[in-house]
Amino acid sequence: MSVPLSSFDRTVIATLTAMTLAASAAAAPKNVLVVTVTKGFRHSSIPTAEKVLAELARKDGSFAVDYARTDEDIARKMTVTALGSYDGVVFANTTGDLPLPDVEGFLNWVKSGKGFVGMHSATDTFRGHNPLHGYTVMINGEFKYHKEQAEVVAINGDPTFPSNRHLGPTYKVFDEIYILNGYQRKAVRALLDLDQHPNSRMPGHYPLSWARTYGTGRVFYTSLGHREDVWESGDYQKHILGGLRWSLGLEAGDASPQSLRVTLPADEAAAGFKPLFNGEDLSGWKLRNAGGAFTWSAQNGMMVNEIPEGGHGTDLMTEEKFKDFVIRYEYMIPKGANSGLYLRGRYEIQILEDHGKPASDGGNGGLYSVKAPTQNVSKPAGQWQQVEATIRGDRITVVLNGVKVHDEVAVTRGTGGQLDNNLDQPGPILLQGDHGAVAFRNVRLKAL
Repeated sequence: MSVPLSSFDRTVIATLTAMTLAASAAAAPKNVLVVTVTKGFRHSSIPTAEKVLAELARKDGSFAVDYARTDEDIARKMTVTALGSYDGVVFANTTGDLPLPDVEGFLNWVKSGKGFVGMHSATDTFRGHNPLHGYTVMINGEFKYHKEQAEVVAINGDPTFPSNRHLGPTYKVFDEIYILNGYQRKAVRALLDLDQHPNSRMPGHYPLSWARTYGTGRVFYTSLGHREDVWESGDYQKHILGGLRWSLGLEAGDASPQSLRVTLPADEAAAGFKPLFNGEDLSGWKLRNAGGAFTWSAQNGMMVNEIPEGGHGTDLMTEEKFKDFVIRYEYMIPKGANSGLYLRGRYEIQILEDHGKPASDGGNGGLYSVKAPTQNVSKPAGQWQQVEATIRGDRITVVLNGVKVHDEVAVTRGTGGQLDNNLDQPGPILLQGDHGAVAFRNVRLKAL
């Protein structure tokens, strides 16, 4: 015999049913469409990419993957209506002009709050269009060229981001590294970067991976993934899984662009140091020769001097002048490079790629043409080196890479290449730019 339910019982049952349905809906996996259609070069790693993404979905359980492998798949699955059944789209090594039924409709779908993930040649997709083409703007870059595959050491720009949490401060990987056009650093959260060209090792900013919001959508891109063994590596799989989960809203991560503006540590600021380079642009600096080639630029927190093959660079100097001071700075040079930093524009602390060679006044850390460093403490090419130099009157002290290599050295003449011979007058900080490629960062000074 059935017993009538009280209103309280009915309320409890209704509440429990709603909770069960809500929990079930919350646990339902996200739907992701993986696109592997190519209209240009077709990577041999695409079957591996499809297999890896399927396995990641199976193990993770929070999303399921479907595939668009042919033009017919795209025609059916990527109409604006059909996209309504997906939470995110992955372009896994796509190339060329894909036959999307409605490119603008697809971009608006991403903007509406959906996820987009691009791997490797996703930036070689819809390539060659106007730089303001919506797809290029959305993914924030376009493939320009690549050279031979190389081992690189990527800098982890955000160790808290889901794609990067498993990585240390750097990530070493051997892959085909893209050089890009149209990348806008201020539009994205930088995740993996290089501070030197992957092949020539010339200093400069070369982005590898980033995240951004696009409307209310979430966009994650990594240029890595040319090779099968990269796709099969645990680090890369965690990298793309974290980016994919973030794009689907399954993990939190800050996608706001990091500020490049230099902020000094509290102890340096309290001691009276001030930055000479703001990290964003070359404000406060000018060319020594106003008519010279402008080979200097601000790149991702670095002052970079890039000299074209067969060309010449120009020295760069501060607009402000200084007399007695302590200056701290870091620099990086490639193999065979030669540069220098002039105190007051008259005394050169030499910068030279001479790791492992005998110390000399023309060598790295030398007071050029005056005195050799007490020892050669140069780091190999491509590594950042640190300097603290103090000048009081005609006495100079230099600490290079933590070692005092000059102690109160009297310098009673210009070292060569100086601005003038007014030695006891205030002068600028001058960076030698006519000899070779070099990058500086964290340039700060305390007046004495």
